[in-house]
Amino acid sequence: MSRVPLVVARTEFRRTVRAVSSERTKLLMMAALAVFMLGSVVIAGGYLLPELGEQLAEGVTAEGAAMATELVTGGVAVGWLFLIFMAGIRTFTSAATVDKPAFLLTSTSLRNTVIGVIAAEILLFGVWLVPPAILLSGAFAYGAGTILPVPFTLLAVALVLVTAVPVGFVVGTWVRHLVTVYEPIARYRVVLLIGFWVVYFGAIMTGQFNVVMGRLFTALQDSPLGWPGHLLLAGVPNVAASSATIAGAIVGATLLSTVAFAVGIASARIHWFADPARFEESAEPAQPDSSNRLAGLLARGVARPTQTVTLTAIRRTKRAPIRLVYVAYPLFGAIGFVQGIIQTGTVPSYAAVILSLYVIWATGALFTLNPLGDLGPALPAVVTSPLTGRQAISGLVVAGTLVAAPVALVVSLALGLISPLSLEQTAALVAGTVVGTVVTPALATGIGSTFPRFGSVNVTNNREAVMPSKTAFVVYSLAIVLPAAAAVVLYTDSPDMLAELITTVSAWTPGPDVSVSARGITITAWAVLVIGLVAPVVSSLYAVERFDWYTLD
Repeated sequence: MSRVPLVVARTEFRRTVRAVSSERTKLLMMAALAVFMLGSVVIAGGYLLPELGEQLAEGVTAEGAAMATELVTGGVAVGWLFLIFMAGIRTFTSAATVDKPAFLLTSTSLRNTVIGVIAAEILLFGVWLVPPAILLSGAFAYGAGTILPVPFTLLAVALVLVTAVPVGFVVGTWVRHLVTVYEPIARYRVVLLIGFWVVYFGAIMTGQFNVVMGRLFTALQDSPLGWPGHLLLAGVPNVAASSATIAGAIVGATLLSTVAFAVGIASARIHWFADPARFEESAEPAQPDSSNRLAGLLARGVARPTQTVTLTAIRRTKRAPIRLVYVAYPLFGAIGFVQGIIQTGTVPSYAAVILSLYVIWATGALFTLNPLGDLGPALPAVVTSPLTGRQAISGLVVAGTLVAAPVALVVSLALGLISPLSLEQTAALVAGTVVGTVVTPALATGIGSTFPRFGSVNVTNNREAVMPSKTAFVVYSLAIVLPAAAAVVLYTDSPDMLAELITTVSAWTPGPDVSVSARGITITAWAVLVIGLVAPVVSSLYAVERFDWYTLD
């Protein structure tokens, strides 16, 4: 093997690391993922595995050894499939699209390029898997009194990586080829991708994902996918590992890896040198222009310049919906929350309020959280045109309200009727949510004008879009959450409880004791609520002035 694939692998690995480390948001998300997912596993394993290793070193029954074998082989098999899934996603979003292909694909052979790209992916996954594997196996080895679990664990991880990642590369490359090159599928790729993620997260929320994983865990224990698990068992005291199975795992991994690399090279040759699918506009059936209908609706009460801003904002977002992907970010934190609702079949009152509050928040984030930055290259032409700040800001507010108000009405009404809220409370929830779809766009305009972002950011590894700044996100979110929390405190008449809670927590924590009266909390809550109610008016007026007096550098 020449050193060229190693150079390609090193270059791709460094490029990926630099791309992540150069963006603080991605770096923070990766760190949070490492802390909450891998960190929790390592901490739990650090407490449990030494004791488990000590117990196995003292002796184990035949039933215990059989159970350990089933757990390890089933876990390795399911982990192998999950790693293929993750490697496929990485390939689909990044690895299947090489950086600077005109240079890379002409400077060396395709074989060297593919081997280098796959090797870089193996190294990237190894960065995530090897350190936890060393820590966990080391904790077990400490309790068992032998160092053997560490090298055998690393060997098992290596076998899984060199087989699962190449297979994932093949799968991801062909999926990307189908949705970008094969015209019958590429024409509906957006619908297919949305459907895939809906099914995936729907399976998690409904618990079907756990059911499928449980069945695979049992069914694959004795399959070749579980054979690398016997490498782990080779380092476990008093648990017999099959030498023949270990040999089969090594030979099978070698063969599978070789075949996967060969198929990966052939797949990359087909995909990288294929022309993307192109669609003729005339081939699509003629459909009525919804923009004309919307323009006719707006013409009844909205001035022409404001109409233009409204229609432009909606059209621009319709053509590039990836600009709004950030609006869905909070939903990822609600997966477990929604899962509980689906499994129990009931929507708690607080859930109805929180989800309605999310709709209100999303309304302001749609079009109005970056009014200047969203103009992009057209900014000089727009700010020097006869368009006034009032017309521009009003058009964006109208766009957000038109899109979100019907959604807010349906969502809040459905949540209120399903939840234990009374009819009066449901009416209040619906009214507050619908009014919020008018208020929050006005609130967002001033905040977005104060903290604009003009440059694009990477939404995925190969897609860029102009998004609101992180500061605007934080300030805007606080401007909604704080008044909402103040309203809840006053509505539930809980200042006394909060005052007692703050005093109790202060007594437990080091430092001076803090005593807060219920009257002080009530006054603070009213102040925050009043400021929150006035803020949209002040914010929109500031946005108008900012637009009118904006100067180009």
